[in-house]
Amino acid sequence: MSGFDRSTALDVVLSSLRELLTQNGDDIPSPFDETVVLVGKEAVIDSLGMVSLIVEIEQALETGHDISVTLANDRAMSERNSPFRSVGVLTDHICTLVDQEKQAA
Repeated sequence: MSGFDRSTALDVVLSSLRELLTQNGDDIPSPFDETVVLVGKEAVIDSLGMVSLIVEIEQALETGHDISVTLANDRAMSERNSPFRSVGVLTDHICTLVDQEKQAA
């Protein structure tokens, strides 16, 4: 987990999203940054795509950074504002979970 920061988390999210969109033959939105909407009317993926993205990110964190987190836990699903709204919000959610794991260790 050492050396893992918000920039690294953002890279994981964006590369996972790019991979998913490419696999599905979907266009890469422009700009392709933390403003990309993941949930709602302007979303670039559907609900099945969101599930795939979560799995992809969790696997990338595990294999690339030796970080094991569950992004779609009960707490995340019950939050008033979804932690999956956009790439930036999801990145912040990942950082919070990683920080909690560091403190628990």
